[in-house]
Amino acid sequence: MKITIIGTGYVGLVTGACLAEIGHDVFCLDVDPRKIEILNNGGVPIHEPGLQEMIARTRAARRITFSTDVEASVAHGDVQFIAVGTPPDEDGSADLQYVLEAARNIGRTMNGFKVVVDKSTVPVGTAQRVRAVIAEELAKRELAGSDQHRFSVVSNPEFLKEGAAVDDFMRPDRIVIGSDEDEAGQRARELMKRLYAPFNRNHERTLHMDVRSAEFTKYAANAMLATRISFMNEMSNLADRVGADIEAVRRGIGSDPRIGYHFLYAGCGYGGSCFPKDVQALIRTASESGHNLRILEAVEEVNDRQKDVLVQKITAKLGDDLSGRTFAVWGLAFKPNTDDMREAPSRRVVAELLARGAQVRAYDPVAVTEARRVFELDLHNAPEQLARLTFTSTQDETLTGADALVIVTEWKEFKSPDFVYLKSVLKSAQIFDGRNLYEPDAMTELGIDYHSIGRPYAQPSELPADA
Repeated sequence: MKITIIGTGYVGLVTGACLAEIGHDVFCLDVDPRKIEILNNGGVPIHEPGLQEMIARTRAARRITFSTDVEASVAHGDVQFIAVGTPPDEDGSADLQYVLEAARNIGRTMNGFKVVVDKSTVPVGTAQRVRAVIAEELAKRELAGSDQHRFSVVSNPEFLKEGAAVDDFMRPDRIVIGSDEDEAGQRARELMKRLYAPFNRNHERTLHMDVRSAEFTKYAANAMLATRISFMNEMSNLADRVGADIEAVRRGIGSDPRIGYHFLYAGCGYGGSCFPKDVQALIRTASESGHNLRILEAVEEVNDRQKDVLVQKITAKLGDDLSGRTFAVWGLAFKPNTDDMREAPSRRVVAELLARGAQVRAYDPVAVTEARRVFELDLHNAPEQLARLTFTSTQDETLTGADALVIVTEWKEFKSPDFVYLKSVLKSAQIFDGRNLYEPDAMTELGIDYHSIGRPYAQPSELPADA
């Protein structure tokens, strides 16, 4: 089938590459010529494991094309995936300007039947707005109602995890398709069935429903996952106060099959492009409908507070004024296996350390370039603070002479460091771990002053008195 993907961000690029991988003829459109140039030169503008290799294969097989030509993109695909960004607006609602502009371009130039697929995460009712925009453009061309210019708008939300997006797409646990019951909607459903047929050969993974329910499903899924994270973070903060071990608690409740282990890890808060934005958007949708989502309001508040917990532990130990102190920071991306810095807890942690006068040496396996760009924007009004932030090319470079190590992202390479070396180069053997990577008892035996989230703390006896 001929497929058009509008937008080459995380969702669009992964969707396009994976559909090309299974044999479809894919045309990827982006209005950013820089992105298209990178892709046509064999690069990839985002970090996602396995994606660059997949794009290289499908380009060599001539099954994927990258272009800024809007008219050509509309002409190419029988199925038009809208996978553009929906950033949060000032009031927390999803900004649909890029979605609606993509719809407008389809209406301006389409000829023949089109299935328009909302792949971007969009509020309930967006398909109706997309449908109206396309119809308006067809009316301008005096083609409204023409049999040759019929179309159907389908909701097909993505459920991809950054860092595992390729595997998630190629081995989906479910494919949600929301379509209308009219003749055009039934025709669209058949085309979508053909499109996803390779993923349903072992067993049927597709869930068919109405459009609004499909739109709602995506938000509800992310809201539930965000809720689990904030719940465990609330429990971890209480565990700190009452002397319980949140890791033991996690195992105890996760063994209940009604609860399970996923998304039950305590830490320094969630970030990224999905959970913060989608929770805010769902709260806003509820407000516009005259309803308050009190649980989700609390989820958002808990997560915002949680990003300060790590710095609070540091200042409780070292004092509010951190002038003259140097901190090694491991991990900047909001999660492992991505370079995404959107809403990353590291942004709050590093900014707070700098604001209190500290020097920060930071390392991330893949996100340093993006982190440098983000912090230059975040701190453009505080050049003196920005001057005290340096980025290193290895994790060991951050350590020498630092007063403490701060861990913000749980990259695999941080899980088993050389603790003997670490102790020998740190000014004082202190670790503030926002991801609970190590066992407190083991750290105590090594003589490391270890502060984690919701786990028992014991002062090592061999630490120097001034540590």
